[in-house]
Amino acid sequence: MASLTVEEENYVRMSLLLTGISPRAARTFFDGEFAPACLGATIKKEFNKLFDLKKNHRINQSQWNLLFPRFPDVPDSKTFDVTLMILLLRNLTPMDPPLCGFDSVPSMIEITHAADLARIKYYRNYLAHLDDGKLATGFFNTAWNDIACVCIYIKVNFSDFELAVGKIFVTKIRN
Repeated sequence: MASLTVEEENYVRMSLLLTGISPRAARTFFDGEFAPACLGATIKKEFNKLFDLKKNHRINQSQWNLLFPRFPDVPDSKTFDVTLMILLLRNLTPMDPPLCGFDSVPSMIEITHAADLARIKYYRNYLAHLDDGKLATGFFNTAWNDIACVCIYIKVNFSDFELAVGKIFVTKIRN
């Protein structure tokens, strides 16, 4: 079996960071804005706004089912993906968008929670639309630093995140 190229290893590492670690950081921030014990009541209170988002195709049926599960279930942020959490934060909190909006990568000097969430969203979308499963080392280093800093900054338990981020970065990818 052939070994992975550096660019393929970069892709695998970034995938692990964006799908394994950054969602935990986003959820930590989300749960700070929407207390888990009150999430169901908050979502019910915002029904009209959420329904408008659904009507405008910003929330799909599967996301809607997570927001409004069948009785006796209640909404739980652990079932929400990063896309849904960011959508709810953008639309249900008084969060000011980053200077360049939520659809571009913010400058590193912009250090707001909105900018951090935009970074996660930008790099996840970038990775999702790659066809060849490779990331150039320069882009990887920039993206890694952006996302690793976001994860460490948002997460309350720094040591666990720093350990996980560092482990992914230095571990040799096995094929």
